Amino acid sequence: MPRTRKHTRGIITTSAALATGAALTTAILTAPQWNGTKAEEVGADLVVQPGELIWADEFEGEAGQAPDPSVWNHETGDHGWGNEELQNYTESRDNSALDGDGNLVITALEEEDGYTSARITTQDNITAEYGRVEARIQVPTGQGIWPAFWMLGQEFPQTPWPDSGEIDIMEHIGSEPSTVHGTIHGPGYSGGEGIGASYDHPEGGAFPDDFHVYAVEWSPEGITWFVDDVAHNTITPADVGDNEWVFDQPFFMILNVAVGGLWPGHPDRTTEFPQQMVIDHVRIYDLS
Repeated sequence: MPRTRKHTRGIITTSAALATGAALTTAILTAPQWNGTKAEEVGADLVVQPGELIWADEFEGEAGQAPDPSVWNHETGDHGWGNEELQNYTESRDNSALDGDGNLVITALEEEDGYTSARITTQDNITAEYGRVEARIQVPTGQGIWPAFWMLGQEFPQTPWPDSGEIDIMEHIGSEPSTVHGTIHGPGYSGGEGIGASYDHPEGGAFPDDFHVYAVEWSPEGITWFVDDVAHNTITPADVGDNEWVFDQPFFMILNVAVGGLWPGHPDRTTEFPQQMVIDHVRIYDLS
């Protein structure tokens, strides 16, 4: 049976309401131990009815344009990002650009001197505190390919990871095409001890074959993960035990495609490039 949770209104803030923070540095996305509430216990047929749409990016614009710079920041560098990743994140339109058809495309490339990709965040521009946060995404595939849609607490990096909190709305390991993952990380439950659950394609298909809507509903009572409006996990403050629940603050959003890393392993001769994560929209709803 679904867990009963009181829905509260989503709170959204923009850069005008935020103090300027330091640039995003390393936050670790590492394979967690899967626990929490299993999909069959949440209720696989639960369909949510989100409330008012309070913010969205539909990625409308001409082909080749950058994602809206008033919303999205590019984090750049090739220092491994705490996970021994191989890519160099760039600001190049070769790695992140609108396609002219209402999508943002993040492209991982194999270059002569290594791999390039993009990692964009809404830090200091858009944050959410509670509500439904979702994105409609077609994920890439292949050994060593690691796309993610996730959030960090707005106080990062002044409050270091994992104390700042991390909500992984969707992670996909390209060598496991039928599975996606959702996780939280916080003080005492981070990295390999993160709390979360995997979700298998209900028809046995491959997630990279089509677009899917990946979302969380988030309130003071807990966080529930959805794929295509099917609830597959709920985590509450009780699930972190004696550790601190740090998900009672604004969070900013991140989209990226990593290449290699401790969890997916490195690309091999079967991995084809380019690989693209195509994002149709990112939206934040009230949960009234």
